[in-house]
Amino acid sequence: MPAILFGSISTIADTSELQRRAFNEAFAEHGLDWNWSRDEYRSLLTSNGGARRIADYAAERGVDVDADAVHATKSILFQRLLTESAPELRPGVGTVIEQAKAAGHRLAFVTTTSKANVDALLAALAPDVDASTFDVIVYDEHVDEPKPSPAAYRLALDWLGLDATEAVAIEDNLGGVRAARAAGLTCIAFPNTNTAGAPFDGASETTDQLDARRVLALAAA
Repeated sequence: MPAILFGSISTIADTSELQRRAFNEAFAEHGLDWNWSRDEYRSLLTSNGGARRIADYAAERGVDVDADAVHATKSILFQRLLTESAPELRPGVGTVIEQAKAAGHRLAFVTTTSKANVDALLAALAPDVDASTFDVIVYDEHVDEPKPSPAAYRLALDWLGLDATEAVAIEDNLGGVRAARAAGLTCIAFPNTNTAGAPFDGASETTDQLDARRVLALAAA
């Protein structure tokens, strides 16, 4: 029974600009005079993990910052913005989910963000997509290493009882693609607003709209 593995929040609903807004509002709350423009934010998305991104940014500027505390504030703000913004499914996602279920394919949500972020997203998307949509949901507490480590994907495959050749991953960022490929998965790059135009080395293809027939065919290949 093949599986389709959605690899991050923004492969389901494009929340990238909400994320950037939450970062900037968190910086203001913590008295930091940082404001990431869209271009600057895009340049920072070559790495995974918001707290690490904040820590690295501070280190480059010689600023002593409690990155974990700033990131915790950012997460609370992001969850609030999700509730207020009524996000929509990205193009093709609903059809992929519908046709996957009709074909007997399994579905997983494989991210290394927090459970609170996952819950907020799914609550905002319900009833179109919710926790019951997925056979498996992996988040940060389930693994010791975030992406680009393949740990989250390997765990999802283990829980599904599948080999990597029986599944396809969908990712919106380079670190996610690297994680999927390191786990032996075929990976479709599905860039979000702020990763569009970036190179996705290792992805089998790059698209701005999921084609259900193509996704299901790759999962069953």
